[in-house]
Amino acid sequence: MARIRPRSTVVPALATAAALLMCSCSAGAGKGAEGAEGSGATAVRSGQRLTATLGTAADSRGPAPAVSGARSGGTVKVANLNDYSHLDPQKIYAGEAYSTSLLWGRQLTQYQVVDGRPKLVGDLATDTGKSSDGGRTWTYRLKDGVAWEDGKPITSAHIKYGIERTFAPGFELGPTYWPEWLTDSEDRSAAVKKYGGPEDGDLKAIETPDDKTIVFRFPKPQSDVPYMAAQSSSSPVREDKDTGTGYDVRPFATGPYKIVEHKQNQSLTLERNPHWKAETDPIRHQYPERFEFTFGKKTLNTAQEVFNARGAGPDTVTTKSEVPPELYAEAARDPKKKELIVAGSRGAFTSDLYIKNSRVTDPEVRKAIHYLFPREQARQVLGGPRLGDFATTLSSPAVVGWKKYDLYPVKPTGDIEKAKEHLARAKTKVTTLTYAYESDAPEKDRLAQVLVDAFAKAGIKLVVKPLEKATFTNEVFRGPAPYDMWLSTNSVDWPTPATLLPDSFHSKLDALANSIRYANPEVDKELERIAGIGDARQKADALIALERTVMKDVPVVPFLYTSVSQFRGANIGGAAIHPIYGSIAAASLYLKKS
Repeated sequence: MARIRPRSTVVPALATAAALLMCSCSAGAGKGAEGAEGSGATAVRSGQRLTATLGTAADSRGPAPAVSGARSGGTVKVANLNDYSHLDPQKIYAGEAYSTSLLWGRQLTQYQVVDGRPKLVGDLATDTGKSSDGGRTWTYRLKDGVAWEDGKPITSAHIKYGIERTFAPGFELGPTYWPEWLTDSEDRSAAVKKYGGPEDGDLKAIETPDDKTIVFRFPKPQSDVPYMAAQSSSSPVREDKDTGTGYDVRPFATGPYKIVEHKQNQSLTLERNPHWKAETDPIRHQYPERFEFTFGKKTLNTAQEVFNARGAGPDTVTTKSEVPPELYAEAARDPKKKELIVAGSRGAFTSDLYIKNSRVTDPEVRKAIHYLFPREQARQVLGGPRLGDFATTLSSPAVVGWKKYDLYPVKPTGDIEKAKEHLARAKTKVTTLTYAYESDAPEKDRLAQVLVDAFAKAGIKLVVKPLEKATFTNEVFRGPAPYDMWLSTNSVDWPTPATLLPDSFHSKLDALANSIRYANPEVDKELERIAGIGDARQKADALIALERTVMKDVPVVPFLYTSVSQFRGANIGGAAIHPIYGSIAAASLYLKKS
């Protein structure tokens, strides 16, 4: 979701993909928590990780299935610590922002969530797309009756213009798939040399034979187009409403709500969009009359108001913030407060101990680190079991085709003796290693000390380096940075394996993508072969199989399949963690009374 490669969603509309997507592994949780009320909340236990199934044309019709017990009316108050970095749909690249922007924005495809279970369906499109020419050509047909907030119809030209914007200057930090795939380019920099955005005129790779039809022609097979088409970058934009940088503050609406006021870093107010038609939308609801977002209040203060029903607390929910650690234990013990915790899987996110392979070059040393890492103690000092389940694989169980494996089994407390065995086999003796971390929370300092103590037991001095959050990525990822390890939480961009190994483990990738500088010529060769596979199932199976080969090298140490614990006021209904985007889904919220 953010530009933390890998990324987050599912696999194509080819017939072969349907069976693949029906597996029982996972990508999120539907139950709004320990107790919170979501759509069919009892159907999925909190924390369960679910893969998304692939919907049909019938599933793509509206209206969205009703949220059980929902009622219409009132104002939902959303209190988040920070405003959104971007509202411009072609710039949004973070899971919670994707999720919340569904209130005012629509895409070609999107995830319908029923009883906590995600299904990819057509959103503006009548289905998830039709593929031809071995996956090189994808065709979408827009629904009748889809309109902008001023009532004008949404056309294929608006979809095309929105995607053409992703090539333009100023969109460098958004998703890069459309530019790269449509021009067969290694990265966005190469893509924009071939086409520079709307100012360069018409992009021939996208055809709009009529107002309802859009055809994408890719130089190479692209089996994951239906899931990439759910990203916000696939949203329509009307050229006459494109205000440039101003569009990042107030985009023109296609969803059930429209933005009526946005005071940056202070507030965001939404009201019902009268031109949105429920019968065209299988994803969203329009229960509240208004949404009032506020930014800037400390999360601890907001949580106290919610848990103690003070002031606007009962009508308040957060879509970004988690339950503060100092309140979690008390809230979990109090039955009434526990009902206000909204917990679930954080989409397909994983947390791992990253090892810079260009510095720690000996696989035996990396295996020793794997056995030294004290997962249980690390999780405990960071917040305990609520943070997630211990991981043994590179990808999350939320990824389509995922298979469980554990190449180097180890107790959660670590295995010092096993680590010493591997250190003894290493060609180069290691006595000192470095660990970098963001020094923005006391628990991260405590984790650093836990690691120092664990490594000392194997005779390794671990030098820790606390860094400012704002400079961490630049400091750690750059080529000569003198850091051997760091903890990182990442996700795929959609729940297939297509955006994991290819976008993070090929040796030709830059340091922002392949931050650990992993290099294996055989893996490179296999990734290049897999890139030409047009069948969704075959491609996913090949990537999952290759993952085991990569992990034999121990480029990272798996830590957690991550979970999230947010909170909602007692009067907020429909609160559940979105199984793909990993935060409370705003589009299903309602007020129990107003």
